[in-house]
Amino acid sequence: MPINSENLRYLYTYACHESEAELCSLELRCLFPGVTLPPDHDAFIHSRRLDPSRSPFLKQRLRIEIDAASPEELLERAAGLSAGERTFRVRYAKTGAPGQPDNEGRLALERQLGMAIHGEPDLRRPETVFGAALLNGRWLCGEMASAEPVWLRQNAKPRQYSTALPARAARAAVNIAVPEIPGIRALDPCCGIGTVLLEALSMDIDIRGADLNPLAAVGARENLRHFGYPEELVRIADMRSLEGRYDAALLDMPYNLCSVSPPEEQLEMLASLRRLAGRAVILTTEPIEPLIREAGFSIRETCRLTKGSFVRFLHLCD
Repeated sequence: MPINSENLRYLYTYACHESEAELCSLELRCLFPGVTLPPDHDAFIHSRRLDPSRSPFLKQRLRIEIDAASPEELLERAAGLSAGERTFRVRYAKTGAPGQPDNEGRLALERQLGMAIHGEPDLRRPETVFGAALLNGRWLCGEMASAEPVWLRQNAKPRQYSTALPARAARAAVNIAVPEIPGIRALDPCCGIGTVLLEALSMDIDIRGADLNPLAAVGARENLRHFGYPEELVRIADMRSLEGRYDAALLDMPYNLCSVSPPEEQLEMLASLRRLAGRAVILTTEPIEPLIREAGFSIRETCRLTKGSFVRFLHLCD
C-alpha cells in the first residue's frame, strides 16, 4: 500500500546496542507518539519532524518526497527533484527491512538517482543530501538529514564521576521526561556532576539542578561553566527542601557501591519529587515500585539499562 504522505511524512532510521534496546524503544515511543517499532526493522515513518541529533539512537531523517512501487518508478519520478542552486549527493539509507539491495545495488541506485535529480553533484561536501530507502515494499526518496553524536562532547567535561549515567542514557532519559520542549520547566533534584543537566541544556530545555553533596554541586557547576552554561542553574540543597512546581523532573536515586538509601529516606525523596513535578523519570539500582506508588505516582512504563551485571531501572511516572 502507498504511504499516506499527508499523515506520515518522515522516515527515520535508528540503531542501538542490545543492552539499550528497552531504553531506545521507550525513548522513541515518547518522542513519536503512536509509533510502532517492528522487531525486524531499523526504521519507522512518522509525521513529526524532529532533528535526528535529538536522540542518541536516531541515525537519519528522510523527508518522503517520492513514494514509489519499484526502483524504476523511483528513478522516473526523481527527475522531478531539484537541489536548486545547492550542491548535492545521494545516499542510501538502510532500514533493515526485507529486500534491501546489496552494496553494489545501493551504489548503482545512488548513481542513477544522482543523474536524475537536477542540480550540481558534489560527493565530498554536498550542501544537500537526498536519501533513498526501501521500507514495507515501497521505494522512498527525499532530502535527508543525518544525526550528529552531540552527546560525545561530554567526554571532555572536566569533572567525571564513576557512577554517573552514561551520556547516551542521560540524553535518552531527558527525552523520555521532556518529549516536547517548548514552555517546559524541568528539574534534576539530585544532579550529581551534571550529566543530565548538560544533555537537557544542549537541547535548550529550561532546567535547574540541585544536590545535597557540596562536592557534587561544585563539580556540576564547573562542568556547566566549561560548556558555557550559567553555573547558577545548580544549587546546593536537599531535594526535600526544594519548593516550586515543575513540568517534569529526572531523579537518579542516590547510591554508591557500598550502600543505598534506606526505604524511609527513599520514600521522603519520592514524595518530595511528587510535590515538585507531575511527570517524572526515576532511575534506581533496585526495584522500588511499591515506594514509587506509595509516594503518589503512577508508573506508566519501566525499562532496564544494563552494563554487564549492573542494572538500572528507569521508571516513567506521572
